Amino acid sequence: MRSREYDLEFRDQSSRIRAWGVGLLSVATVLWGWCAILLLTPYEVDEEPDDRYPQECRSRLFTEWGTANEGLQRGDYCQDERDWPEALAVLGLSVPVSGAGIALFTFGAVSRRMSAHSEAMRMLDELAAGRKP
Repeated sequence: MRSREYDLEFRDQSSRIRAWGVGLLSVATVLWGWCAILLLTPYEVDEEPDDRYPQECRSRLFTEWGTANEGLQRGDYCQDERDWPEALAVLGLSVPVSGAGIALFTFGAVSRRMSAHSEAMRMLDELAAGRKP
């Protein structure tokens, strides 16, 4: 393979790696959004199947008096509906996904930039060599 063909193949591969990084960062963004929905939005709980008047619960994060945190001690069903471990598991899953996405995106972007720099230096060397008597 000639140098130019190899360089173009290297840039294509770097672009694919960067695209995988963007994809993983998109997945991590969805996981962060899901975690935010679990923690920040109010929700309703059925006390029995097909309950016509479900109990309204405050969001898990902004609860001051405990509709989500005190639980069944007061006859409150909110605690069991949205549990902290679920939100933390989603958040924990997003950490390695975003780490891998950052690594792949950075590797792909830097590889592509280094390839462009190398080509520019090669062209400058050719121009400099052509001008010398």
